[in-house]
Amino acid sequence: MTSMRSPQKDAYEMILEAIDTGTYKPGSRLVESELAERFGVSRTPIREALQRLETQSLLSRDGRSLIVASLDHSQLSELYVVRGALEGLAARLAARHSTPEELAVLRHMLEADRALVGDPDAMSRANRRFHKQIHLASHNRFLVQQLDLVHRSMALLASTSIAVEGRPTDTMVEHERIVKAIEMGDGDAADLALREHISQAFTIRLRLDAEAVQAGR
Repeated sequence: MTSMRSPQKDAYEMILEAIDTGTYKPGSRLVESELAERFGVSRTPIREALQRLETQSLLSRDGRSLIVASLDHSQLSELYVVRGALEGLAARLAARHSTPEELAVLRHMLEADRALVGDPDAMSRANRRFHKQIHLASHNRFLVQQLDLVHRSMALLASTSIAVEGRPTDTMVEHERIVKAIEMGDGDAADLALREHISQAFTIRLRLDAEAVQAGR
């Protein structure tokens, strides 16, 4: 098996990235020896990374095995409530504290992402970058830390709402509204636009889950 080791990343970061990119999906079993071979590290840092991920509730126990955790309906709802509040605050602070250079980066991202509308996977990655840039533009390190935790938990969702037909186009419209509000320095509008964006994503997520349940019957 080809090693995926990166000198800039430790075992924890590599496993977390693999979960975030869908290499390991909710329910996937993680085995120390397999992970050590995959990432080209010894089993000790892998074991420590798995313990850390379990403590953060990103992994759960299935008998003696560790598996990537999944979110039930209540956990999903709680996650989106927190995400909406924190993301809205980040947009509000970005409208107040972002630099001209940060605004230029946001605008560039927005324009570049229009070419990705037909590629849901690329669009999903671009969406994460876009939101991260807003987090950084808030210039509040404690808020950024909390949003990092929230987005780690988002990796436990089996699919992306952006894959739904029509959602990429709607996402770009919503992103445009967010960027315009931040550019204008309108914290109230930026907060509202970001919260509505998250609300739309949550609505689609609930619909996807309901359809999956129905299909399983």
